[in-house]
Amino acid sequence: MTSPEPPFGFAFDNSYARDLQGFYVEWQGARHPDPQVIRINEALARELGLDPAALATSDGAKVLTGAVAPAGAQPLAMAYAGHQFGGFSPQLGDGRALLLGEVLDQSGARRDIHLKGSGRTPFSRGGDGKAALGPVLREYLMGEAMQALHIPTTRALAACTTGEQILRDSGPEQGAVLARVAASHLRVGTFQFFAARGENDKLLQLMQYTIARHHPDLRDLPVPEAALALLRRTVALQSRLVAQWMAVGFIHGVMNTDNMALSGETIDYGPCAFMDAYDPATVFSSIDRQGRYAYGNQPGIARWNLARFAETLLPFLDPDDDTAIRIATEAIDGFSDIYEADWLAQMRPKLGLTTAEDGDFALAYAFLKALEGQGADYTNSFRALGDVVLGDAAALRAQVTDPEALRDWQEEWQARLARDPLTPKARAAAMNAVNPLYIPRNHLVEGALAAAKAGDMAPFDLLLSVLSAPFAAVAGQEPFAQPAPDSFANFRTFCGT
Repeated sequence: MTSPEPPFGFAFDNSYARDLQGFYVEWQGARHPDPQVIRINEALARELGLDPAALATSDGAKVLTGAVAPAGAQPLAMAYAGHQFGGFSPQLGDGRALLLGEVLDQSGARRDIHLKGSGRTPFSRGGDGKAALGPVLREYLMGEAMQALHIPTTRALAACTTGEQILRDSGPEQGAVLARVAASHLRVGTFQFFAARGENDKLLQLMQYTIARHHPDLRDLPVPEAALALLRRTVALQSRLVAQWMAVGFIHGVMNTDNMALSGETIDYGPCAFMDAYDPATVFSSIDRQGRYAYGNQPGIARWNLARFAETLLPFLDPDDDTAIRIATEAIDGFSDIYEADWLAQMRPKLGLTTAEDGDFALAYAFLKALEGQGADYTNSFRALGDVVLGDAAALRAQVTDPEALRDWQEEWQARLARDPLTPKARAAAMNAVNPLYIPRNHLVEGALAAAKAGDMAPFDLLLSVLSAPFAAVAGQEPFAQPAPDSFANFRTFCGT
């Protein structure tokens, strides 16, 4: 007689499995020698209606690593394609991941529960389907940091070890699985998978499912109008997301079309990092040798990816090919103006501006140009502006090698502030509420991960705690706001497969 399943709290309603048959392969995760839950996101678990104590047990570890499917789950590997560094792969898919199922959270929102590193699937393409502890904890940390910065993101529900060693280029690594949560895992690449096969019936089905899930107000529109509305909504979501990335100096590192989520969330934290010294050409990813996904290229890459999405919708925009292309082109061409407005909406409060003037874009851009080539820490330079408002310019001038480079800009900025109706104290407080003091700095992340792999989770937990409140200065946390040491000048990140 088998023992009853612990009361994890899962209340599955698996619309993807139910409504999109033929878009995935039903699959079961691998069994692992000794699965252990090493971290559980208790607040997120409760938000999902789950019992974190039950999930932290040995039975919970089996569920969270994919070995056992809880009642109501329908584990599956999703099919998708994608442009990777500009080259098209017609079949990618979940090669080391499973969609465990969907739950409705406490607010009624539908959320995917997805396991990353759960073993081989039919989409593995020769890979082992597993993940290492370092990359799993990195994604956990990055997702929670982005959440605290108010940037749409997938989030970690749990990190588990598997009790096995997996082989990577650097040698044996501890095996691990990340359980993550997202509004969905629909991607541009999901549409590309069926477009590449000319399966327009499935493309239409996918489009209608995407609209029902993320834009239900568009469900009753005729197909051409719905397709255009979905394209425009996706352009708007991605524009705002990338503008938010740029505002905090985040570099995704691998903006392939299979990593662009139609929910507008940040997904797949592989070789991502936050920029230290401001430089638009900054690249951290070890595989991005040409700088395709450099910090300054991210808006242009987003537009390029959106154009690939528009191509998949051409059959539904208009029966005439030329007309469909014209409609799609107009929607994609609108990205630049939308992005400029979104970027400026991020920059105005960072500069302490509460009103709008025509010269604000040029003013914000001029500040970045003044920082460029000066070795100025991006995060600390913006944070120092709050001190300038209160009459202390020392911290800002300390950011640059040549303080004169900022003199003209500072005079123009302060003249602009004089036309903006806030007291210095109120303005500085408002600026500090949007200019973070603590970000996942590369040296801190690497130190925490190295300690975790050696069995000490304390540095990881401390960093996670600091990053959960990135805007308020806390006594004793000064080292977490310091730039990387010189030894990290040529730091590189890796995909973590």
